[in-house]
Amino acid sequence: MTAETSQTLDRGLRVLKLLADTDHGLTVTELSHKLGVNRTVVYRLLATLEQHALVRRDLGGRARVGLGVLRLGRQVHPLVREAAMPALRSLAEDIGATAHLTLVDGAEALAVAVVEPSWTDYHVAYRAGFRHPLDRGAAGKAILAARQKTPGDPGYTLTHGELETGACGAAAPLVGVTGVEGSVGVVMLADVVPERVGKRVVEAAREVAEALR
Repeated sequence: MTAETSQTLDRGLRVLKLLADTDHGLTVTELSHKLGVNRTVVYRLLATLEQHALVRRDLGGRARVGLGVLRLGRQVHPLVREAAMPALRSLAEDIGATAHLTLVDGAEALAVAVVEPSWTDYHVAYRAGFRHPLDRGAAGKAILAARQKTPGDPGYTLTHGELETGACGAAAPLVGVTGVEGSVGVVMLADVVPERVGKRVVEAAREVAEALR
């Protein structure tokens, strides 16, 4: 803490981070131990966060992240999209295929940014807002692969014809970005993904991750 920071705000943000890291919520006592402060302080922090719907407490008294966080989260997509655009443009022009940034939205993959190449005669039409199950398509499968962290994973995922007949995709997960789970990839009309594309989407995903840190 420095003279310019607020101790109370810092504690409130730490409460939100602790609650975001658990699926079953935390009690006042548990939060008190984790924060190193007495229960009275925790009660005041929770009461304030509850007023803004950022925290809710169940019948058993366990605190959980509130629905107000979702309203804040809706504003994240435009910021993420803006940060990703330079890398996506470079990827689309380099590969000559439609590039996209996809984020997790519940059990689905949601395309939040799409860039089409400017010089190709034809390419796959892929729109921001497009959704598909996480277990179908390169974008979602790359995210699932990152969760499992299988030894020997090349760092990218290739698929063919899973979302659109005749189209294949390549995607690599975003790595090391706190609070953001997603992937960067391309979709193209081809029988097989060219060898260099896998490594190129890994590079683009790394560029996006660095822009978001």
